[in-house]
Amino acid sequence: MSKPESGWRVAIVDSGLRADAALRVAAARRFVDDDGAVLEQEPVEDALGHGTRVAQVIVRMPRPPELLIAQALDARGAATPAAIAAAIDWSHRQGAQLVHLSLGLAQDRAVLAQAVEQALRAGLLIVASAPARGALPYPAAYPGVMAATGDARCAREQISALGRPGADFGGCVLQAATMPAVARMGGAEAAPGAAPARGGASIGAAHLTRFIVQHLLVGSSPAQVWEQLRARATFLGRERRVPGD
Repeated sequence: MSKPESGWRVAIVDSGLRADAALRVAAARRFVDDDGAVLEQEPVEDALGHGTRVAQVIVRMPRPPELLIAQALDARGAATPAAIAAAIDWSHRQGAQLVHLSLGLAQDRAVLAQAVEQALRAGLLIVASAPARGALPYPAAYPGVMAATGDARCAREQISALGRPGADFGGCVLQAATMPAVARMGGAEAAPGAAPARGGASIGAAHLTRFIVQHLLVGSSPAQVWEQLRARATFLGRERRVPGD
């Protein structure tokens, strides 16, 4: 395996990549649930655009990570627990140190819980998007998974330590300037020179992953990452700013 520029190898479990995204990818696979049997196939164009936007946020740094693209969401933005679990397992086999999932399922499923548990036991860091308040989806709700959301207080280089109930950390909600003009998932066409589009939990989670890769040393244990993120947070809680900031 080639050495990533930042030292990090990040797997993005999402809807894939658009061909015109021109991002450095080490490996990519598509996971299709065929009536309970998950098929591993060559990836197809990211028709949803969601995975492309998430990836473009994560790599926006001087020394970007090497990417693994696990295409589990279909063109409608849907995925089964089995397909997501297979994508996590593949990411682990491909040498990912961090698995990013800007997605969530309402119900717990054994196949997904098992894949997450195995990845965490192997020392992988898992970041999954979640709403700032309310019931956490899966996999964000699993113990050991870092639940991340969008925080409108955060600039691009800031994060917040929120604490449960709700998400653990928050990140900036501004989307990358290089992302496709048409956002098919809850967005609209961006006019030239317009202000950067804003996202929600998915983009906030992507900014948190970018912060980890850019500022924390590869090889840090999940416990060390959690501790360092809390220490570097600009905001603590949902209202109170860090004293002196």
